[in-house]
Amino acid sequence: MRILGYLPHPYLKITVFKMDTRLTVKFETEYCEAAFKFRTDDYLQSIEDVQRLVDPTFLAAVEQMVARMEGDGAAALARVIPENQDEFEEII
Repeated sequence: MRILGYLPHPYLKITVFKMDTRLTVKFETEYCEAAFKFRTDDYLQSIEDVQRLVDPTFLAAVEQMVARMEGDGAAALARVIPENQDEFEEII
């Protein structure tokens, strides 16, 4: 697998990988990541093709999915970590 390149985005790191007959587009934030895999064909082979694929509609859906994933992760942590863990003991 090799990195074909990166797509610009304000807060997502978008990396495009190529391996044999497959392109992978990975979207990352600090706390989660999601990847989509596509078969290469006459219309999908290069970083330019992927840039056309990752249009505003697709990006909006990914942004919503990532926000939901981050919220789900935070909710899971909240169920496991006590609420007042970050507070210091009271010193008199």
